[in-house]
Amino acid sequence: MESTEEPQPKAQKVRGQNSKANFPSETADIADAIRETIKLWRKHHLDYDQTKYVIEQARRQIGLSAPSQRKRTVDRLDRKEMEWLIAAAYQRQSKYGLMVKTLFYTGARVDEFIQIQVTELYLNDSPAQIHLVQAKRQSTRYVPIPASLAQELRTHLGTRKTGYLFESNRHTCYSARAVQDIVTEAAKAAGITKRVYPHLLRHSVATILLESGEMSLDQVQKFLGHLQIGTTQIYAQTSLRAMGQNYLKVLG
Repeated sequence: MESTEEPQPKAQKVRGQNSKANFPSETADIADAIRETIKLWRKHHLDYDQTKYVIEQARRQIGLSAPSQRKRTVDRLDRKEMEWLIAAAYQRQSKYGLMVKTLFYTGARVDEFIQIQVTELYLNDSPAQIHLVQAKRQSTRYVPIPASLAQELRTHLGTRKTGYLFESNRHTCYSARAVQDIVTEAAKAAGITKRVYPHLLRHSVATILLESGEMSLDQVQKFLGHLQIGTTQIYAQTSLRAMGQNYLKVLG
C-alpha cells in the first residue's frame, strides 16, 4: 500500500550573503526568521524608525553590504530538467509526482498551492482550471491546466468532494516545509545539481511560457498573479539570456 506519510521537516542550513542561491519569500527558513523577528520587535515595542535602525546596525555588525549590481535574471529549470524532476518525484511516490507536476503547471506560490481546496477545481471546464488564492493579499486568479493533468487529478480525488487537494495522512494541508522537502528530495534523486525549491518551479514555467512565444508578457503576468508587469519583466530578461546562450551554442 502506498505510504501517505508527510515528510518530516529537515534542519535548514544557514546561508550567508555570498551564496549564489535566491531566497524567495515562500521558503520555510525565511518564514521562520520573519516570525522570530516579529516576536522580538513586538516584545520591545519598536516603531518604524527604530526597526529600520536595528536592521541597519545588524547588517553593519555582521558585515553585510548590498551587491554592487542587482541580479536581473532568475534561476530556473529547463524543460528537460523539469521532466527529470517530475519523473523522480513519481518514482518516490505517485502523489508526490502529482504534487510537483501540479505545482509546476499552475505556477502557484507554495502558500497558494498547499491551500487549494477540492471545491476550487474546475476540471470539466475547457480548458480545465484551478482557482488560486494568494494568502498574503487575499487576491485570486484562475489558472488553466492541461487536460492530462486534470484527468490525473480526477483519479487522485476519486469520489472525494471536499477538503484540500493534497492532504497529509492527518487530512490536513501540507506545510510549506513539507512541500519544500518533496521538491528537494526529487531533485537529488533526479541528479539535478542546482538548488531546487518550490518557487524555482514558478520561475521555470514562467520562463518556458515566454520562450515559447505563444504567450505575451501581460498574459504571463496574469497567469502568475503579479500586480505589476515590471515584476514579470525579469522572466522576459531570463528568456532573452537563454536565447543568447542557445545562439552561442549554434553560432559561437
